[in-house]
Amino acid sequence: MEKETQYQTLLPSIRALINGETDLIANMANTVAVLHETFGFWWTGFYLVKETEGKRELVLGPFQGPVACTRIPIGKGVCGTSWSEAKTIIVPDVEQFPGHIACSSLSQSEIVVPIFKKGTIIAVLDIDSRELNTFDDTDRYYLEQIVALLA
Repeated sequence: MEKETQYQTLLPSIRALINGETDLIANMANTVAVLHETFGFWWTGFYLVKETEGKRELVLGPFQGPVACTRIPIGKGVCGTSWSEAKTIIVPDVEQFPGHIACSSLSQSEIVVPIFKKGTIIAVLDIDSRELNTFDDTDRYYLEQIVALLA
């Protein structure tokens, strides 16, 4: 099935799955499971913005895939850069991204989508692929719609 068609089918399914559930972590967990199962990505998960001892950082949230980095500072790696720049970042080849954090050497390409609530980023969706050039503007378009359901 074509990627865009998969997303078009997935969007209402995720909307129905999380409709009426107010717990963000539960909704993130189910969203990750659906995305991971549908597309077979290498790693699919969320990092939540948390404040610990006066320091704001991204902390690992619900995910599917191999063990991941637990904490990411703002501006570091693809996730921290997406957070600091407040925009979706698509990386066709992670080896070419300055400061890439390699949680797994098998990751080849990545997309990170920030989640905004009342104008503030509360988390990011991070998806990694074992293939180069996996993500494009179709992914950006639909993943931005999907994360908006969580805010």
